[in-house]
Amino acid sequence: MLSARLPIGLSGLQGPAREKEKREKERSELRDLVGKNLHVLSQIEGVDLEMYKDIVLPRVLEQVVNCKDELAQYYLMDCIIQVFPDDYHLQTLETLLGACPQLQPTVDIKTVMSQLMERLSNYASLSPEVMPEFLQVEAFTKLSSAIVRVIEAQPDMPLVGAISLHVSLLTFTLRVHPDRLDYVDQVLGACVKKLSGKGKVEESKATKQIVALLSAPLEKYNDVMTALKLTNYPKVLEHLDYATNKVMAGVIIQSIMKNTTCISTADKVEALFELIKGLIKDITGAPSVDELDEEDFKEEQNLVARLVHMLVNEDQEEMFKIITTVRKHFLQGGPRRLSFTVPPLVFSALKLVRALQTQEGEGEEGPVTPKKIFQFLHQTVEALATVPAPELALRLYLQCAEAANDCDIEPVAYEFFTQAFILYEEEIADSKAQVTAIHLIIGTLQRITVFGVENRDTLTHKATGYSAKLLKKQDQCKAVYVCSHLFWVEDEGGVKDGERVLLCLKRAIRIANAAQQMANVTRGNSGPATLFVEILNKYLYFFEKGNPQITSNLIRDLIELIATEMQSENASQDPSVDAFFASTLRYIQFQKQKGGALGEKYDAIQA
Repeated sequence: MLSARLPIGLSGLQGPAREKEKREKERSELRDLVGKNLHVLSQIEGVDLEMYKDIVLPRVLEQVVNCKDELAQYYLMDCIIQVFPDDYHLQTLETLLGACPQLQPTVDIKTVMSQLMERLSNYASLSPEVMPEFLQVEAFTKLSSAIVRVIEAQPDMPLVGAISLHVSLLTFTLRVHPDRLDYVDQVLGACVKKLSGKGKVEESKATKQIVALLSAPLEKYNDVMTALKLTNYPKVLEHLDYATNKVMAGVIIQSIMKNTTCISTADKVEALFELIKGLIKDITGAPSVDELDEEDFKEEQNLVARLVHMLVNEDQEEMFKIITTVRKHFLQGGPRRLSFTVPPLVFSALKLVRALQTQEGEGEEGPVTPKKIFQFLHQTVEALATVPAPELALRLYLQCAEAANDCDIEPVAYEFFTQAFILYEEEIADSKAQVTAIHLIIGTLQRITVFGVENRDTLTHKATGYSAKLLKKQDQCKAVYVCSHLFWVEDEGGVKDGERVLLCLKRAIRIANAAQQMANVTRGNSGPATLFVEILNKYLYFFEKGNPQITSNLIRDLIELIATEMQSENASQDPSVDAFFASTLRYIQFQKQKGGALGEKYDAIQA
């Protein structure tokens, strides 16, 4: 009876007092006394579940409700939850929850209910054998209904409080009923109902609670695929502002990467991209492109690029549907994102081409063929023209050309090279970028074996022509002597045109001479003889490979020319060039001493 009267004592302190501090001290002492009495009551041997259910709890709750002091009500509810056993709470859940909507509107009921749900979920985790009791008493349904009633009873409850209640209920559900996705979706649906008509949530505390609500299923299941099954998940996401929507999209992608979750159908990709659309395209509320932080933007788009490699299916037809779906969304992202998102998509498609190539007899028939994928690739890389990103597009065209070569489709490989040359001619103006691009073209062309004589001659002629037109003489020389490899390919059946190799090397020497003369005029010295030593090494390479046009006499003449240049009064001294030339001469001597057929060839070189 003492414990039943004490709440009245607490409520009696509501009236105005002259000394606030004295009143608060008395209230605190009385509160402690009430708590101790409730604790003693819970320890009395005769207070079993039946007595608690029929007598103790109803009387205590009656006093709590009749007490109109908000602090007293909060403290007493907290005491009840903390001092009585978990199984008592479970069996009297309806009675306990029934008191919650009757409390004063200003009572911090969300904390009270959150503590109750936390105790019950801990009880279920530590004692798995009681799980049937949770189902028997319909704990989830009762808690869910109580939250709805509490929110209705407190119309002035802040939005953050209502969402916090749903977060607590979801946490309880994920711990007690992890296999019941319908319960999880029901909680999300209740939150959607509460947010209905409120538009984008701008209050930071409420936003954090929404993020916590959306993150909970990801953390529990470690599988985004589970979240995709929740129909209300994207509806909650819609209420986040632009910045928080992007944060949540990043959390979803990181979950996929961390758990190596593979998204294996086009429908699932569609659903996933709906969740992360804040990163892949501009949505309502997004700032202008100029207002975005450059580093943050790059980090976000690199995250999206990594995601592409998690969208896989071994079935070629479904995989083609996946990359088609991905491209549809990426092209809606605007030109600034394409330089990040197109490359991984291209390589994903190239991987599919090579998977088809390994299946003998299935390449040219069926719903997905290499030619169909190459058409997809051509259209995809072409989209980079809107960025513009000609250097990146050129690299991707060359990758596609190599894939077409592996599939033995000459017209497609030729078309990709054509597009690469068009980009080089019309879009790449920077001299350094031209040097890089022409070396990429030459290197790729050297590896291509599918071309017939006519197509190969056309492309090699283009490559050597552009090499000789580079801005700097030094760059011209290096590109031209590299072109010599286009006319001598060691692979079986590869071209071996010794005369054209020699023409390239002689042309490189002429350009090197011109570079020396130009340096002599402008700087008063001819500069180091680096280019000549590099060309000498090319001569030695083809000499070893058996090119009949590269004779020992030519090599001897070039060695004499280099020696003369290096001893010239106009030559600038460079120890690294001296070491390079000395090393080359030592190599020649080494081959002579080594003997054998190659040694005999080198014996003819007088150095």
